[in-house]
Amino acid sequence: MKTALITGVTGQDGSYLAELLLEKGYQVHGIKRRSSSFNTQRIDHLYVDQHEDHVKFKLHYGDLTDSTNLIRIIQEIQPDEIYNLGAMSHVKVSFDSPEYVANVDGIGTLRILEAVRILGLIEKTRIYQASTSELYGGTKENKNEQGLYDENSPFYPRSPYGVAKIYGFWITKNYREAYNMFACNGILFNHESPRRGETFVTRKITMAAAAIALGKQDCLYLGNLNAQRDWGHAKDYVEAMWRILQQDKPEDYVIATGVTTYIRDFVKMCFEELGIELAFEGKEESEIARVIACNNPEYQIKIGKVVLRIDPKYYRPTEVDILIGDPTKAKTKLGWQPKYDLKSLVNDMVTSDLELVKQHFNSRWEHLVG
Repeated sequence: MKTALITGVTGQDGSYLAELLLEKGYQVHGIKRRSSSFNTQRIDHLYVDQHEDHVKFKLHYGDLTDSTNLIRIIQEIQPDEIYNLGAMSHVKVSFDSPEYVANVDGIGTLRILEAVRILGLIEKTRIYQASTSELYGGTKENKNEQGLYDENSPFYPRSPYGVAKIYGFWITKNYREAYNMFACNGILFNHESPRRGETFVTRKITMAAAAIALGKQDCLYLGNLNAQRDWGHAKDYVEAMWRILQQDKPEDYVIATGVTTYIRDFVKMCFEELGIELAFEGKEESEIARVIACNNPEYQIKIGKVVLRIDPKYYRPTEVDILIGDPTKAKTKLGWQPKYDLKSLVNDMVTSDLELVKQHFNSRWEHLVG
């Protein structure tokens, strides 16, 4: 039985990956940060009484800023595979906490690699490093001939998050070459799900669409609607992570759908999932979205009602206008094929948030989705 260690196990990707590995018969260990309040709702269904025999899923307190702690955990577990998914991954927030992001997302990766090297586990342990499409920066000059970003596209990060992640990418590649370590980067483009954090734009939109349809919220406020993203489902993307570490040779892979969508169109799709049609008017900070039709008798909103406005506080100091990846290598070498398209992703997220709003709406909601 293989043993895997996941940093960031309480997050979207970590929880789906833990499920996948348990289904495949792994012993799974996860690292979570100590907090005075629990943040384990995504993995609570996996957690059983730790006093039982043959427990397949275990949690350990740890932090990517604490190297001695990481060394202790890795020494104790002796993992066959490490998936380093832990990070401060909110791009906008990274401008407010750049030093912290560098420490966790950049040097944190080094601490994992060094722990494996120091403990003499180079021959035993394979390492997956969660890289990001934010490495590319959305510039036109570094796309390939098909107009996509692939494994050979030059990087041009446009945020402290992207800059920190670029260090993680290169130090992983360096340790692979310097120490013959099985260490790989998965350059994952945007991947979402009902477990996405509530402050990320896709989840913010699906939550707001559900709340507005149910009459629990008045208006959604967003930033740059002209940004375009390559969105896939997190369930598909964690399978790609696993496939990367099952190869004979360690390599880096772009994981993406090859399709890009405007945030404005994503908003339209989410409301259409509820039978609500929107029309956008105005430009830049004056752009709004009005309801022009309600085709679902369960969700009737006054025609002409403004349900979306722009708030400049959500603009980034440097914006990445477009991201679209080329998954050719992943499909060819890994045999990876996404099961979800954007429409099915939107359906999954909106359906989930609709039930969530019905069951748990409270005064906190308006703050989260406003």
